[in-house]
Amino acid sequence: GEILTTLEKLRWTASRGEGVLAEEVRDVGLMTIHKRAAVNYVPYGVIGAIVSWNYPFHNIYGPMISALFAGNAFIGKTSEYSSYYASYYEKIVRAGLKHLGQPEELVTFVTGFAEAGEAVVDFTDKVTFIGSPGVGKLVMKRASETLTPVLLELGGKDPAIILEDADLDQVIPIILRGTFQNCGQNCVGLERILLHESIHDKVVQTLVDKVKPLTQGASSQSTKDLGAMTMGAASIKKIQKLVDDSVAAGAKVLVGGKATSDYFFPPTIISNVDETTPIANEEVFGPILVVMKFKSDDDAVRIVNDCPYGLGSSVFSKNVARAQAISDRLKTGMCNINDFGINYLCQSLPFGGVKISGFDRFAGVEGLRGNCVVRASTSDRIPFVKTLIPAPLQYPIKDEAFPFMENLSKVIYGTIGQFVGGVVYLINFKPTK
Repeated sequence: GEILTTLEKLRWTASRGEGVLAEEVRDVGLMTIHKRAAVNYVPYGVIGAIVSWNYPFHNIYGPMISALFAGNAFIGKTSEYSSYYASYYEKIVRAGLKHLGQPEELVTFVTGFAEAGEAVVDFTDKVTFIGSPGVGKLVMKRASETLTPVLLELGGKDPAIILEDADLDQVIPIILRGTFQNCGQNCVGLERILLHESIHDKVVQTLVDKVKPLTQGASSQSTKDLGAMTMGAASIKKIQKLVDDSVAAGAKVLVGGKATSDYFFPPTIISNVDETTPIANEEVFGPILVVMKFKSDDDAVRIVNDCPYGLGSSVFSKNVARAQAISDRLKTGMCNINDFGINYLCQSLPFGGVKISGFDRFAGVEGLRGNCVVRASTSDRIPFVKTLIPAPLQYPIKDEAFPFMENLSKVIYGTIGQFVGGVVYLINFKPTK
């Protein structure tokens, strides 16, 4: 999946990128009608990225593709949990740069712990960080010392609102894929399944029947539905505590719920969850299908927006207008109607969230331009017509400067009556010597 998304990013960038970064000529007003106004997208210089381990190929290649295309050099720090791949991925890129006659040193991938990340922040001109809100705040704090701009993608608690008229034949497989893909280790994974009360019991029973037979283990040995938790015991401990605390708060485990080792947490379904339950407010980043019940559209919107995260979301209904109306009220950076995560395969779209899910965007027009300084410029567009300072406004300032400016403003921005009066004043104006 991550290779497919990366290929689509390459296709979109190659086909649309030059137009996105081309100079834009902007309109001017009467005051500046003799000027050509333009916006240019100028490379920052060196773009840095500190990325997570859950999609090691795309997470490092995605920001690199945009940075290079926009004219920057790139330094990327891979996660210490996926550093094994760093040198191999770097060799691929450098071989491509060499083939194109470009300096191989335009791209460098580094490994290490916190000090390596700090160096990336200190010595680049803009930084992308993909990770947790806690570490994101540390990156932002470090960047504040040099006023280095940052793009933060800090995970999510993405909801799927399933209305009573949704196509369940479509929805059930999407719920399973959205929850358990990559063993739930997805920033835009479905972490909250909101079911309308009229279909709640039916859908839950269907999900239980589907989840119970799922297999888990090392894919190197045989084909499995779910693999391991990449961070091992650290993830297992966090997930188990979150499940246990939620059960203590009234939630019910319907499938799974107990770790089987320091590396494997089984596919789990937990229900009877409301917006006060711990697992409804913290990103799990694991194979936990959290079910919540709602009574009305307003109720669903309230539950979704009560969460501190705001990355992606989904709404499922045969009534597209109704689904769109709900979507418009959700405090998230992205939303898909009758789908999950498909927006990221539309590489023309920006990717990012709100609230503690972060800010700024990568991908799309906004993401590509985010690798540039947005520079405004003007130049003369009419031969021999230049900007001249009117005599009453030249230094030293004279008393008639104020009525001159007042009447000039009336001519350009005033009513018809003010325009006429201003014109008469300016025609008859005689500066003092």
